[in-house]
Amino acid sequence: MKVVSSILPPEVLCKDAAREFPEAEFLFYKGMEAAGQSFYEAEIFITYGEDLTEEHIYKTLNLKWIMVMSAGMDEMPLKACKEKGILVTNARGIHKIPMAEFTLGAMLGHVKKIALLADNEGNEVWDRKLPVEELNGKTLLILGVGAIGGEIARLAKCFGMKVAGVNRSGKDSANTDSIYKVSQLTDILPNADFIVSVLPSTAETKYLLQKEHFAAMKGSAVFINIGRGNLVEEDVLIYALETNEIAHAYLDVFQKEPLPMGHPFWKMENVTVTPHLSSKTKNYLPRSFEIFKHNLHTYIKNNKDYINAIDLERGY
Repeated sequence: MKVVSSILPPEVLCKDAAREFPEAEFLFYKGMEAAGQSFYEAEIFITYGEDLTEEHIYKTLNLKWIMVMSAGMDEMPLKACKEKGILVTNARGIHKIPMAEFTLGAMLGHVKKIALLADNEGNEVWDRKLPVEELNGKTLLILGVGAIGGEIARLAKCFGMKVAGVNRSGKDSANTDSIYKVSQLTDILPNADFIVSVLPSTAETKYLLQKEHFAAMKGSAVFINIGRGNLVEEDVLIYALETNEIAHAYLDVFQKEPLPMGHPFWKMENVTVTPHLSSKTKNYLPRSFEIFKHNLHTYIKNNKDYINAIDLERGY
């Protein structure tokens, strides 16, 4: 059983996998070019999901399973995988701790005026009249209440926030006070102090937020996007910010990454740009390898009960 990886993890993870699965031959490379012919001979392939093309998939000889060590399926050739009957699983859920902490950090930084305090410190300004606020009692609306959104909701409740969520089904979710369907967005948006999106990029979510959605938000509302950059067209968001339809946007994801030099977001005072790092943590690969190992045991034993098996039609 040949397991090939275009990810070169720390040696301790390589040795751990080899020790736990002596029946497998593990070959770890840094990138597809280094993997070379080994990829086409693999039965199982480990990837971040950004280095595979349809041509790669169609040329494989033995490939049965791809383990994507990330949550995003945006660049995966899922149609080709379906045609060849290849199982695809991902690492959905491992991001919940760093991304939830990142979101709470952004919200806390906003109400406690951390950026302004840093500027004042640099300019040696002592100003005790800054309008510092609390998260307690404020309303958080989470677009996409899955693993990440659920953890954001749990932490928000610890700060005394009211939490509403949006999902496809409208089914209840733990740690939320209310759940809405996407079709009900404009009903709940006027109540939200913070709107956080953790939605993936799918045909259903692309440019989901339109002008009318931002027009429905409070003028004091804060928009935080840690999901995907194509949730909203940039011109729509820029207009909402320039006309003060919302107070601030914290953006960790963009339609084009890296965000180009000279882009308006860099200079807008009511935008905070971060370089797509809300999911970053030193625990990222160890957690994703735990999912991989569970699924490899499943693959060997019964080919059932995979964690995060992807619906190749829906893309998640």
